[in-house]
Amino acid sequence: MCSSDLPFDTVTFAHGPAMPNRFMLAPLTNQQSHADGTLSDDEFEWLRMRAEGGFGLTMTCASHVQAVGQGFPGQLGCFSDDHLPGLTRLADALNATGTVSYVQLHHAGNRAPADLIGTAPVCPSDDPSTGARALTTAEVEQLVADFVAAARRAERAGFHGVELHGAHGYVICQFLSADLNQRTDQYGGSLENRSRLLFEIIDGIRSDCGPDFALAVRLSPERFGMQIAEIEQVYGRLVATGAVDLIDMSLWDVNRVPEGETRALCDIVASWPRGDVRLGVAGKIHTPADVRDVLDRGVDIAVLGRVAILHHDYPRLAGDPDFEPRRAPVPAAVLAAEGVSPSFVGYLAAMFRFVSEGTE
Repeated sequence: MCSSDLPFDTVTFAHGPAMPNRFMLAPLTNQQSHADGTLSDDEFEWLRMRAEGGFGLTMTCASHVQAVGQGFPGQLGCFSDDHLPGLTRLADALNATGTVSYVQLHHAGNRAPADLIGTAPVCPSDDPSTGARALTTAEVEQLVADFVAAARRAERAGFHGVELHGAHGYVICQFLSADLNQRTDQYGGSLENRSRLLFEIIDGIRSDCGPDFALAVRLSPERFGMQIAEIEQVYGRLVATGAVDLIDMSLWDVNRVPEGETRALCDIVASWPRGDVRLGVAGKIHTPADVRDVLDRGVDIAVLGRVAILHHDYPRLAGDPDFEPRRAPVPAAVLAAEGVSPSFVGYLAAMFRFVSEGTE
């Protein structure tokens, strides 16, 4: 068994500062910022409270790198210098707490609602099911440039690093998918070609950002056309580049055993060689015992979502062996006390049945 102190050990990276502990705030959709992508006071306070609460790495929500890549209302933007004042304010506040600060960079691709972005969404290939049109080769090259520009913008704002959202069926994941990506140019066909977008973005960030700027990638080994065997290959290539500091694996349930496998997802991904790259996993990690369990199985970082909504100071509370985290649903008043704004409460109630009646 792992030491009870292991969750509170530091985590070093090849680039950027060390995490003071192994608790990472997951990049959570929260619909709290302004319609133009500028930071709101609600989103600022939500993230500041988690950093003050002791999270070793505080990740923003998915932040879109093109206006056409917006995936949900109230999404934080990183596609314009108009976003810089808010991003700088946020980075300054987070960094003052001692947390490591990352922006997650995102493009929704065919998951961008047409009525939100005001035009048809885009995708690797024409997608009649969503009305998305295929990106031209020149538009793919511009997409790479815009991801890189957003990373530079995050660095200028003062963040320690960025994470590329390559999971959950968004645009990088769409390119990785052999089901959705039917392109015949250099960005389609073989896995090498389907992953070209991801690796060109990585190369661009490493070329254009400073040597101490950290870079993470979020992947999932299942759903949205992802196959475990192919994601293992992508994972291996990410490690081999020497450019990536953290691979953040979104597993939905760390203990689920996929069909045809004999091991749980957590154990599968923890067994893949990773050299000096750190591995984080997310998926139904709730109690301090759950955190210790995934660390004991070879994971470096526990990535926390729902329980971080319920407890802004979870890392500080987790040191108490008698601490028992809340479980959803909880009253809106409880969430408000945890820095969750009315718009975020509404999203949690509608999407996840996270909110109960009552006041206690």
